[in-house]
Amino acid sequence: MSDSDPVLPLLWRSPGHPPPVRRGPKQKVSLDLVLDAAIELAEAEGLATLSMRGLAHTLGLGAMTLYTYVPGRDELVVLMVDHVLGRTRRAAHSDDWRRRLESVAESAYAELSAHPWLLEVDGLRAWLGPHVAERYEWQLSAVDGLGLSDVEMDQSVVLLEGIAATAVRSRHAVVSAERRSGRTELEWWEANAEAMAELVGDRRFPLASRVGQSAGEVYHAASDPERQFRFALDRVVDGLLTARPAT
Repeated sequence: MSDSDPVLPLLWRSPGHPPPVRRGPKQKVSLDLVLDAAIELAEAEGLATLSMRGLAHTLGLGAMTLYTYVPGRDELVVLMVDHVLGRTRRAAHSDDWRRRLESVAESAYAELSAHPWLLEVDGLRAWLGPHVAERYEWQLSAVDGLGLSDVEMDQSVVLLEGIAATAVRSRHAVVSAERRSGRTELEWWEANAEAMAELVGDRRFPLASRVGQSAGEVYHAASDPERQFRFALDRVVDGLLTARPAT
């Protein structure tokens, strides 16, 4: 056990088995409060801006005191992921197979929309904790009995989550661009439509022009992440449902 990841006892802590206290000043707040504060900062400013020093300042702690709670920033982020996903209450699955599969993607879509900083978590073993395990069990139970192998069940969950992540990432990019520019996508296109027509007018892109115009009239923007999500989800669910055993 000496070589085990130090974040594991923190992830799997319980009231009866508190996490080990690291050497340093006496702790003034709980680990849960530290995680709540870190999540609040990440949701307000993005995960990239989160630092141990900034978090310590927010909590009114000395910079080094924070290391009595977690070994470092990477471990902090892993704990944040499990902590925030533990806030979701997931309903029992429907008897309808389509709704079961849709619920996996829809739940991920809601979680990522509420906590877009989760999309920034990269290169960490952030899927090791009890709440993530509980979530994975719920996701797998949605596809259990569909006629898939164990590996295919895992891949199906990853695929459904991926649809949600792609759509939320697209929407987040649109919102970020609108915030930086001070214009909505529709306002930008309306302001630049004449210039675009002049620049592209002597070129021949018949499909791009036709489809782009049709899509733009429906979206009132360059893209529609929510519509993208529903379209992709419908197509994937249609494909997964073909695995159902014959009755």
